[in-house]
Amino acid sequence: MRTRIEVAPESLFGPDNLPYGVFAPAGGGYRVGVRLGDSVIDLAAALDDSVFAEPSLNPFLAQGPRRWREVRERVRTLAETDLPAAAVHSLAEVDLKLPVRVGDYVDFYASIDHATNLGRLFRPDAEPLLPNWRHLPVGYHGRAGTVVVSGTDIVRPRGQRRTDSGTPDFGPSRRLDIEAELGFVVGVGSELGRPIDIEDFEAHVFGIGLVNDWSARDIQAWEYQPLGPFLGKSFATSLSAWITPLAALETARIPLPSQDPAPLSYLQAPDPWGLDIDLTVHWDGEAVSYPPYARMYWSPAQMLAHLTANGAATRTGDLYASGTISGPDPDQRGSFIELSWGGTQPIQVNGQKRTFLEDGDEIVITASAPGPGFQRIGLGEVRGRIWAARAGKHA
Repeated sequence: MRTRIEVAPESLFGPDNLPYGVFAPAGGGYRVGVRLGDSVIDLAAALDDSVFAEPSLNPFLAQGPRRWREVRERVRTLAETDLPAAAVHSLAEVDLKLPVRVGDYVDFYASIDHATNLGRLFRPDAEPLLPNWRHLPVGYHGRAGTVVVSGTDIVRPRGQRRTDSGTPDFGPSRRLDIEAELGFVVGVGSELGRPIDIEDFEAHVFGIGLVNDWSARDIQAWEYQPLGPFLGKSFATSLSAWITPLAALETARIPLPSQDPAPLSYLQAPDPWGLDIDLTVHWDGEAVSYPPYARMYWSPAQMLAHLTANGAATRTGDLYASGTISGPDPDQRGSFIELSWGGTQPIQVNGQKRTFLEDGDEIVITASAPGPGFQRIGLGEVRGRIWAARAGKHA
């Protein structure tokens, strides 16, 4: 038996999008699928290709850009025809898991608006941007083992927090925050000792997923000097279940904002570009912020070039994220430390004054970008609900 997938004209997941994920139908094992409208196409069944019967995108991603293009064209053709009924599943009836095996995770700090806001909060009597910020994409190496798929509950972290006396105590974070970000998934890795040239970005990066890099601001504030983020960040990072291929975002490319001073030569591309992607942050169902990725100072290609400039290797499935996406306006800030200005200016959420996350809160980040014609394409969502901290043996 065969069936045709009907897609509403206003759908953000039409045939120009076709993001990839890993799903399990009722009673079946995990495999690779492509989303079309409110359906999932089982690629192993539709294309009769065993690489898509794996419970991860990694084997497919490792095949490289030529294969990515070939499969995308085949799926676009299939989307216009009848498909085997056994290859089509309702999105509402499948289980989604982390789409890639993440070998390494790097988080950047690429938004000039976010960096400026935090500089004004933490160093009110000094220049907001530190001297190196306009010269390199600042970043840190995160914890790949705590990257979780959208929909995973987040347990409030515990750690050391500075008290009024200047000494620490230990307990659950009181200033639990979000960071609305984009994540970039490496498809083809690189050798140890061989940097990735900025022009070779598309030979290595497959696609994009939404990221929420949860942050415990009080734990982070006590521990991060002089070495940077550690327990305040490493407890959880959420990644969307769908990875949008770069090929779906051609229409969303825009010129990169001006960089002054000009970056060093290894960070200079012949045609530097960014992405016109609009995010929305929902706090317990209420939209509270609209971060614009179009204003990001450092490009995805510059981040990858800098990540590997010292010869660091990359592997299939590696994830690097943009850092918090913020704009110049108060309702464009991609973290609650900015939205509430360090907790001094509460915001209204469902009629209540709020600053940081409480147990039971749910955060959903969505995004869309211009597609061909006047259509937009969706990047899905990244969702997480906060659960109370778990006591340890010596709590």
